[in-house]
Amino acid sequence: MPREIALFGVYMPSLTLLFLATLAGGWALDRLAAWFGLYRHAWHPTLLRMSLFTCLYGLIALYIYR
Repeated sequence: MPREIALFGVYMPSLTLLFLATLAGGWALDRLAAWFGLYRHAWHPTLLRMSLFTCLYGLIALYIYR
């Protein structure tokens, strides 16, 4: 994957697109976890959401930038 992507004439880092994809995937997993009641067992639900997002972002970035 290239390091920069031209989007409407503006060069953006390709990690920005990964960030947006992670937001969509993280939102879907967040809704799924809320539906199953996982957040009732979490010490700090916001911390769990942030760590889920961080892990997803890292996994996608490592998969693409091997």
